[in-house]
Amino acid sequence: MPADAVTIVDAHQHFWDPSRNYYPWLCDEPPIRFRYGDYRAIRRRYLPDDYRADAAPYVVEASVYVETEWDPRDPLGEMRYVQALRSEYGLPTVAVAQAWLDRPEAASLLEQQAAFDFVRSVRHKPRANASANDGSPGGMRDAPWRKGFGELARNGLRFDLQTPWWHLHEAAQLAAEFPGTKIILNHTGLPADRSDAGIAAWKRAMTTLAACPNVAVKISGLGQAGQPWTVQSNRDIVRTTIDRFGVDRCMFASNFPVDSLCATFRGIFDGFRAIVSEFSVSEQRALFRDNAKRIYAMDIV
Repeated sequence: MPADAVTIVDAHQHFWDPSRNYYPWLCDEPPIRFRYGDYRAIRRRYLPDDYRADAAPYVVEASVYVETEWDPRDPLGEMRYVQALRSEYGLPTVAVAQAWLDRPEAASLLEQQAAFDFVRSVRHKPRANASANDGSPGGMRDAPWRKGFGELARNGLRFDLQTPWWHLHEAAQLAAEFPGTKIILNHTGLPADRSDAGIAAWKRAMTTLAACPNVAVKISGLGQAGQPWTVQSNRDIVRTTIDRFGVDRCMFASNFPVDSLCATFRGIFDGFRAIVSEFSVSEQRALFRDNAKRIYAMDIV
């Protein structure tokens, strides 16, 4: 691993301050059901100084802030908050904004979000079925949602997609029908079911989505409730993702502070380094830094 790979570009992270701003999932009682279990430990202020301390000894050259399920009544307020963070702390570098694509005001909101010069993408988690056993269509097939999605390209925006792997065939249809919109799959397609059958089904779904050239993927969010983050438990998922999508369409990301529930920042990135240790210098730089810069159009050298 080259020495300068200790400097990274984090493709997915969050900041928040529940004492100052309203986030229903961080502020309301009781806590909602969450895939990592009890998340009370992260229901606290988390700002760039906390993040940089967690990241050490890795140096974060740049980062992608992803919307935090901020008060849905005020999605522009979140980007004004991010604007202030950037001014005070120098992070994040770019942002993924909140936008509810199925709402009547979606077109206007996307224009306003795109007006922030650091906004590169938006995220709206489409309606999803509770399990792979339910084969009914998810939210990506809803007409109002698709109408909003159709406004992204006109505004020069990418789309960050967070959905369980059993909806990835619908994501592939979406990518084919909107080839001019870059879709960035969050958290490796959420391979939470680590049974042999679950991983096999996830692999098939990822293969289907990888056939779409306008889709990239963030390798992140690999924690499991009550289980340590280990190279052994995550190697196959990481290597399969890179094999299916190719090095140039994959990015490593921390998902901090959320993934602090299951690992340290260093533990996650040391794990990524171990998993791709035999890759070439240029391939490792692409995964840890260069792809995120390119895919999110970061104006840094």
